[in-house]
Amino acid sequence: MTPTQYDLIFKNGTVILPGVTKVTDIAVLDGKISAIGDLASTNAKEIIDCTGQHILPGIIDTQVHFREPGADHKEVLESGMKAAAMGGVTTIFEMPNTNPLTTTPETIADKLSRAARTPWVNHAFYLGGTAQNAKSLGEWEKLNGVCGIKIFMGASTGDLLSATDEEVEAVLANGRRVVAVHAEDEMMMNENKKTILGDSHDVKLHPVWRSPESCLSATTRVVRLARKYMRRVHVLHITTAEEMEFLAQNKDVASVEVLANHLTLYAPDCYEKLGSKAQQNPPIREKHHQDALWAAIANGTVDILASDHAPHTLEEKAKEYPASPSGTPGVQTILPVMLNHVNNGRLTLEKLVELMCYGPQRIHRIIGKGRIARGYDADLTIVDMKKQQTITDAQQLSRAGWTPFDGMSVTGWPIMTIVNGKIVMREDHLLDSNAGKSVRFEENYSAP
Repeated sequence: MTPTQYDLIFKNGTVILPGVTKVTDIAVLDGKISAIGDLASTNAKEIIDCTGQHILPGIIDTQVHFREPGADHKEVLESGMKAAAMGGVTTIFEMPNTNPLTTTPETIADKLSRAARTPWVNHAFYLGGTAQNAKSLGEWEKLNGVCGIKIFMGASTGDLLSATDEEVEAVLANGRRVVAVHAEDEMMMNENKKTILGDSHDVKLHPVWRSPESCLSATTRVVRLARKYMRRVHVLHITTAEEMEFLAQNKDVASVEVLANHLTLYAPDCYEKLGSKAQQNPPIREKHHQDALWAAIANGTVDILASDHAPHTLEEKAKEYPASPSGTPGVQTILPVMLNHVNNGRLTLEKLVELMCYGPQRIHRIIGKGRIARGYDADLTIVDMKKQQTITDAQQLSRAGWTPFDGMSVTGWPIMTIVNGKIVMREDHLLDSNAGKSVRFEENYSAP
């Protein structure tokens, strides 16, 4: 019997496997992980020595805004996916607040078609849930390429806002897929804007009028409604100590996301240094809130870490606050920033994999991704944990062309991105624009 000739073998890497980290080899055949172990006597079209490097499951960023269609000057799917690949991210989930909104089968199909032109990485799309389309969500959530339902309880684009309990209930009452929630209380924030912000143009007030109380109010409301309908909710970009304390007691119906920005930057320092470049929703808050986020990672409350990549041009961000738009780029920098945190002892590499691979796979029921195991898709992220680098605006492939981490020196850097067995980035050079595919999901969406 002729021995198998693999397409790729990655030799001698320190591999993050489920339950164990060890030095071993990985073989890839036809886009799948075909063998794991000592492969010294086997053949491959290409053998890559990974001695001294760590091999992670392909990193999954479950919250990005790539702006296409409708705001192509900020970002398009191609530029966003290129930035992802350069940053070691193999899969992205994109949000529905584009123009037109992603709230129908036609708009989902349009995004899938656009992504397929230059699919640098794997991709799926959130379907926006509103009172207007709620009755169709049970069927539409089954569409190819849909990773879940998204609702905005705080201000968003067009008709996506679901500020009232009645609007949120309309979505939760229809369908079974996980519902991702932007939880800020619109009514409270509108009142705060009048009484706290008033005529001020001080960006340091951003976390004051978009208050911790408004976040806790929305989070408690959506969890209460989720329990009523026995519907899983995934509460996005948590920023406050109070929310984390509440969510830790409600993990049976709610999963939790945090962002790299909130783990790295804090008020008021970031606003003094970056001005409106640090402006995002929910806001970057004071150090004691950041400490609570790190504690929630350590105690297991947090399920997923994401970037919330939300690019705007420098010209737009330079507008006088609060006319400046909220959001920052992040899909290319999330992994280097978090690897630096690993090297600084804030979390382990295994914990990072749990938050950016296992958590996304579990919460969204992804098929064939999120871990290094035989038969899984060959999505791999190879990192050099000793490589020192400075993050710069000039490196960024996002159309926005900037990062809030410009000038930050980090230790730990992605050196290779493999998507479905194809090398799409190697040593800061992009190689294959046709590697990504539409992500597949399990059809059995059990209640909490």
